[in-house]
Amino acid sequence: MAAEQGARARRRLSTEERREELLAVGARLFSESAYDDVWIERVAEIAGVSRGLLYHYFPTKRDFFAAVVERESMRMLRMTAAVPGIPAREQLTAGLDTFLEYVEAHAHGYRAFHRADAAGDQAVRKVYQRALAAQERQILAALAADPEFGAALETRPDTRLAVRGWLAFTTAVCLEWLRGSDLSREQVRDLCARALLGVVAP
Repeated sequence: MAAEQGARARRRLSTEERREELLAVGARLFSESAYDDVWIERVAEIAGVSRGLLYHYFPTKRDFFAAVVERESMRMLRMTAAVPGIPAREQLTAGLDTFLEYVEAHAHGYRAFHRADAAGDQAVRKVYQRALAAQERQILAALAADPEFGAALETRPDTRLAVRGWLAFTTAVCLEWLRGSDLSREQVRDLCARALLGVVAP
């Protein structure tokens, strides 16, 4: 009876809901273990589905991990998207607040996203690198549109490299924070904000 009820519950999930459930399990497992140590069979077991169903959604383990990385990338981009008309300084503080809240609440997904850079699979690494490039473009566009920073950035050939370095810095800070740093979220936010403003301020 319990098995029949579980089967009925699984059938009630839509395709998108099932896919999201599988990606959430993947985010947790990939954040806890190296890519080679995560078994598709374990993902299917935790999600309560057959291995065949998982492969129906994601034909290979590489496809599955790439989808996990893409999912986390899109979530971070949506949360930190610039709002036209609001000064970059204000948006930086608000955006970091939102971002750090996400990092804290979805630590598994955040770790999984950044594990992709160490993956031996070049296709997976390309997904990760595209995601970082999208974050970089989003930040540069917000700075360029801001009256305080825009004009100065046109004469600063080092801005893109500075933003890229800031993303690496912020990643390192967040991963260390998740390991149990004594800093509060507000302290981490202020640290990251000062770091960016320090390298892009006119």
